Amino acid sequence: MTGHVTGLWRHPIKSHGREALEEVTFLAGQTMPGDRVWAVAHEKSTVDGTEWAPCANFTRVAKAPQLMAITARLRGEDVTLSHPDRPDLTFAPDREAGLFLDWVAPLMPEGRAAPTRIIRVPGRGMTDSDFPSVTLCNMASHRVVEQRMGHDLSIHRWRGNLWFDGLPLWEEFDWIGREVQIGDAVFSVRERTDRCAATMANPETGERDADTLATLAQWNHQDFSVRAEVIRSGEIRIGDKVTLL
Repeated sequence: MTGHVTGLWRHPIKSHGREALEEVTFLAGQTMPGDRVWAVAHEKSTVDGTEWAPCANFTRVAKAPQLMAITARLRGEDVTLSHPDRPDLTFAPDREAGLFLDWVAPLMPEGRAAPTRIIRVPGRGMTDSDFPSVTLCNMASHRVVEQRMGHDLSIHRWRGNLWFDGLPLWEEFDWIGREVQIGDAVFSVRERTDRCAATMANPETGERDADTLATLAQWNHQDFSVRAEVIRSGEIRIGDKVTLL
């Protein structure tokens, strides 16, 4: 049984916007190109950009739900951010962090550690895992969560990289320790993706309006999607086949 790719999404700045792609060339041992290139360190963080660091060091949707409503475009070294309550901002994260910090300040809740600087670790996307991961998301699993909740749910709540359809729900959890070919690339599936309060925020409004965690708990877990590592480089396009090896 094979599935097919329905979506490719990257998030240039961790927790600060998403961007759709039609095709991507994945490289072995690396994150999705252009995904989580930068992360926003807050005032209590001691990270210095020399190595990967856990998400607790960064401003993120779980603590600042308004960030969920950001969309992004990455062009070269420039990122354009859009939000329903803010004017569009185009800036170079490596050189113009001040512009970004002024722009994002109104979206931050009171009482939270304020963002202070933008971190980039050359050659390492700042994913939530301690290995360079790509998240693989199953549309069938998403639909069953929608059904349990009784209303539509945006796929962007999961902030996944690669979406596929045509396979059974929760099939992806059986891939742990297996390899899967998607387009020309091959992935080793490493672990399930544990979820947090970020998924409760609406990607259109930035408001928390759906108890995704309680819904997932009905299956005795709070996981959605799997994290995989690229082990063979290759190009992936919308519509490409997804085949378990």
